[in-house]
Amino acid sequence: MMSSTNRNEAPPDLFEAAGISWKKTTGLNPKANQEVVAAKKNSLVTLLASNREDIEARRVRVLLIDECHLLWGDVTGYAWGKTDQEIAIKVVNERDKQTYYGAVDYLDGKLVLKAYDAGNSNNTIDYLRYLLDSSPNQRLLLFWDGASYHRSHLVQNFLGEINQGLPPEQWKIHCIRFAPNCPSQNPIEDIWLQAKTWVRRFCALIPTFSHLKWMFEWFLRNTIFDFLSLQMYGDFSEIKY
Repeated sequence: MMSSTNRNEAPPDLFEAAGISWKKTTGLNPKANQEVVAAKKNSLVTLLASNREDIEARRVRVLLIDECHLLWGDVTGYAWGKTDQEIAIKVVNERDKQTYYGAVDYLDGKLVLKAYDAGNSNNTIDYLRYLLDSSPNQRLLLFWDGASYHRSHLVQNFLGEINQGLPPEQWKIHCIRFAPNCPSQNPIEDIWLQAKTWVRRFCALIPTFSHLKWMFEWFLRNTIFDFLSLQMYGDFSEIKY
């Protein structure tokens, strides 16, 4: 007698025996060179290890920077509701957008957040000044990606002015780029995802894009992030997990 099991569905015990489970897929840019990514990771680990004393003494502040674009459409997701009823979220314009610059402190897991109208050279410079102002008596060691406005002449000229006359080991801001085409090098990507996942839990209760922004910002400013990827470049003694 034939089983009524769909021929495309293997019995659960076969999946378990094969070590196969239902998992979320992860995007991977085929342009990423994994050898280059691994070499960059090793160099960052070495760099932080060589500055361990200054980092733990708070003379050097390590920040991992990225930009996030929050869209009104990001509010839609899963919510509890009656099985036979649709949950409709009023989204007038899915393209309503707010850009955020964020930098997670490698030592304490806190995020330094500031909202902007876009990601560009002028806003990048303003954010770097903001980080300097929020880090008195500290040198900044920044890790970020190779976005065009990170590499622009305006930003490079600003860094030159800030660091003018200082040897590299005394630069007020020292920027290091990640290897290209591999966002997973930056743990802050997990922070943006956590924040968007959190607001989606309340999607049915968020009436306007302004409310969405408020909730997104509240979560980011009131959370200490402690996931394992924050230790990918070395475990420091002052991080509390």
